[in-house]
Amino acid sequence: MPQADLPILRFVADNYRNFNSRATRDALYAYWDHVKSGGRMYWAVAGAMSSAQLGITLAPAIRAGLVHGLSVTGANLEESLFRLVAHDSYKDFPEYRYFTKEDDTRILKQRMRRVTDTSIPEDDAFRAVEKVLVPMWRRASRDGTRRFWHEYFYDLVLALPKSKFEGNPRECWLLEAAKARLPIVVPGHEDSTFGNIFASHVKAGDCSASIVKSGIEYMGRLYDDYKELSKGKGVGFFQIGGGIAGDFPICVVPSIKYDLQEKVRPWAYFCQISDSTTSYGSYSGATPNEKITWDKLTERTPMFVIESDATIVAPLMLSALLEAKANPRAADRIIAASRAATRKSLAR
Repeated sequence: MPQADLPILRFVADNYRNFNSRATRDALYAYWDHVKSGGRMYWAVAGAMSSAQLGITLAPAIRAGLVHGLSVTGANLEESLFRLVAHDSYKDFPEYRYFTKEDDTRILKQRMRRVTDTSIPEDDAFRAVEKVLVPMWRRASRDGTRRFWHEYFYDLVLALPKSKFEGNPRECWLLEAAKARLPIVVPGHEDSTFGNIFASHVKAGDCSASIVKSGIEYMGRLYDDYKELSKGKGVGFFQIGGGIAGDFPICVVPSIKYDLQEKVRPWAYFCQISDSTTSYGSYSGATPNEKITWDKLTERTPMFVIESDATIVAPLMLSALLEAKANPRAADRIIAASRAATRKSLAR
């Protein structure tokens, strides 16, 4: 096979043999096994991955049918939209580690909101979106309609004219998810910029808090989504980071089983990319085995923990999976050869 064929998958197969690289390789292979056989994959995305431009690989993965549902923080939801409408106005700060308090004060005065080494422009992102979103909330308040948090963003991004795009729409995962009407939950959406803005309008009396369905209603929706997604070969769980984006949806399995007292299939795969150290009482840093005791996973579930930076690992895995999706027979040959070499080394 020419070296140009599936270069990222081949690179992983040739080089990722031990430690976190091995976990990345094995998680990638198991992900491919699952989806190529008809299984589905549910993503939980924490942190500021949208500001880190995860959409460059996540959007095409959604288009390719490699992602089938999402749980995201309110920040990740809105920041995907910000990247679409205000991309050219972002500023990067690669030397942020050496900033003083005075440096960050200057950034504040520039009306930029720093997220590690990049920054979101206040006026071109927050205020520009606010001009569209707040009238949507006010109309819903007048009409007495109630919707999930993400539904407002789905409708907004689908209605935006292309003239408003600064970022590449092919790299906006929110736009692709909206087009596909992907099942999504946004737990703890109140903890986001637009969650705060919405709260201020509720406090001022020009919007009703009831127009946004609650987290409890999100779980009710997730019961139905999970039952549908877990049909056939089942649905896996791919988690970036920790916190509520992952903790909320993974609980759907034991809740259906114990609280609804209905039959439910366990998650068919589990992978977490996190730099959170396993520690006492740290749910985000808990090993997958602990989830067995909560009846979220079983001893037969393929489980992987990649203790690394998700901004490095997730795009790499998605790029390799996109190669495999485009050329599955070649991917299967590479993976089979890699696994054979691993078995040989184990047999020594």
